[in-house]
Amino acid sequence: MIETSSFFDIQKTETSRISQVDFTKLDFGRVFSDHMFLMEFEDGAWQRGKIEPYGPFTMSPASMVFHYGQAIFEGMKAYKTGNGEVSLFRPGMNIARFNKSAHRMCMPEVPEDLFMEALAKLVDLDKDWVPSDAESSLYIRPFMIATDSYVGVRASEKYAFSIFMCPVGAYYKGNVRVKVERKYTRATPGGTGYAKAAGNYAGSLYPSKLAREEGYDQLLWTDAIHHEYIEESGTMNAMFVIDGVLVSPATSDTILEGVTRDSVIQLAQDLQIPVEIRRLSITELRSGLESGKVKEAFGVGTAATITPISEIGIDGINYPVAHADSANSIANTLLQELDGIRRGKREDHHGWNIPI
Repeated sequence: MIETSSFFDIQKTETSRISQVDFTKLDFGRVFSDHMFLMEFEDGAWQRGKIEPYGPFTMSPASMVFHYGQAIFEGMKAYKTGNGEVSLFRPGMNIARFNKSAHRMCMPEVPEDLFMEALAKLVDLDKDWVPSDAESSLYIRPFMIATDSYVGVRASEKYAFSIFMCPVGAYYKGNVRVKVERKYTRATPGGTGYAKAAGNYAGSLYPSKLAREEGYDQLLWTDAIHHEYIEESGTMNAMFVIDGVLVSPATSDTILEGVTRDSVIQLAQDLQIPVEIRRLSITELRSGLESGKVKEAFGVGTAATITPISEIGIDGINYPVAHADSANSIANTLLQELDGIRRGKREDHHGWNIPI
């Protein structure tokens, strides 16, 4: 039976796969819920979309995404509250950033009302897939790819926009060790660093592999010009506590405007924790680690939430971070506040949760 909405049709699966899933043992990004959303762009307009059973695409080998890399994505989450309700956390920011990425990559933007309706209906349809465990959630992956069958360097004239979902546990198991990257570059001024473009992540894989071979979990990326100023930490925004002040590099055309980053900064201000948005040099970071002024370092992001950094490698020397495991740390205080809001345990003063 086919149901309809304003912008799309809905075909429900005949047989759910949820009984095959062990929700106590969830690997991040390995298990997918029953349904997905798909909509195509052609002849200069978005066509009517559909929610259908999760499954593979059929694509031409000449599809332009394979050759010229027009591909963007987002990451957001749905949470189950204590009374069993399901809510999305700040989806409007992700939708706006998705369209900002689309604009930078010469792709068509998705109307926000259509995006939100598809997202809400998809989550509602698969709400039983939202885990209840304290560290688990339903990860949501909207993405867009170029699908025109043409081998020539230009923007595609056809695109596919899709959303699928994964029940997930914690992205990182415990604290992480990071290395300050002085040679390779994640993003350059004038480039695509502020967009969630697939190619940004492809370019980071090799230096990340080298870091793992040295025993690190992730990188602290530095600026492309001087390799002297901190930018991001792997797939996360980076934050530090220096002399009791929460310090975060300012977003720019090389640093992603993280939804979790924005939320953490707002919560810190709510809790009257001093915040500074500014450049942080490797020289200052090294000096602060040596003197003990740098008490905490952590990454923030949708997948990772708030992940403490226990050790930072700078030019071959590893510096432990003093309060990485402290239950009284600012990172833990912010995590408890953020997680409490998302799961309905604390007052949502900013109206971030959108009930489904």
